Amino acid sequence: MPYSDDPELANVAIEDGVLTVALAGGPAHPLSLGMIAALRRILARAAEDAAVRVIVFHGPGRIFCAGHDLKEIARHRGDSDQGLAYIKQLFADCEALMLALTRSPKPTIAMVEGIATAGGLQLVAACDLAFAAETASFCLPGVNNGGFCTTPAVAVARNLPRKLVMEMALSGATYDAQWARAAGLVNRVLPANELVGCTREFARQLATRHAPAIAKGKQTLQRQLEMPLEQAYAHATEVMIGHFMDPERIERERAEWA
Repeated sequence: MPYSDDPELANVAIEDGVLTVALAGGPAHPLSLGMIAALRRILARAAEDAAVRVIVFHGPGRIFCAGHDLKEIARHRGDSDQGLAYIKQLFADCEALMLALTRSPKPTIAMVEGIATAGGLQLVAACDLAFAAETASFCLPGVNNGGFCTTPAVAVARNLPRKLVMEMALSGATYDAQWARAAGLVNRVLPANELVGCTREFARQLATRHAPAIAKGKQTLQRQLEMPLEQAYAHATEVMIGHFMDPERIERERAEWA
């Protein structure tokens, strides 16, 4: 079964254990219902595919992702309920996508060369890592349109200190890549002509790591952050013992230290 049922929404390629997902659907790569469904299918298939070790999300060009499709939303204002049923489905599906992204057993990397705004920034923040070009920028613009980026702030608030995410959400301003790096929103800022090569090289190296340990380690790190300190240590220690008792690790150590 192909990863992408609709290449007009997302294009995928697998090389050296790295699944690269290039957002499509127009220059703004909007999170329409169709796009959200396509990305959820890709994540579900990748989770079960042993050939995939790392997933990279790329929104090529000036816009990484502009968030929800405002034209699609406007079309549903003519519905008998003024779009309420559609809006409920849109945000339920988007929530499911972001949870699947965060909980993916495969490491996820956002590769950002343009602006990531609203739900697009949510997508970046939900990934495990984010590499950005010097040309990248980031925005929670809801207040500029009479609203508030409430759901995008859930993911962003798990990357930034409270006052910084509050600044983004209350100002609606656009922040550059260096600000995002200093704030902790992205891991690395690279020259635009080096972004793809450096991200792919990092992903290829990560793909060589022991996949079961990576999957369990990711899950444990996320869970323990929400626990009291003593409980976090107890949970992490149990998982750590499992890492050391992994049969592949035991055989490798025997061969290395024999």
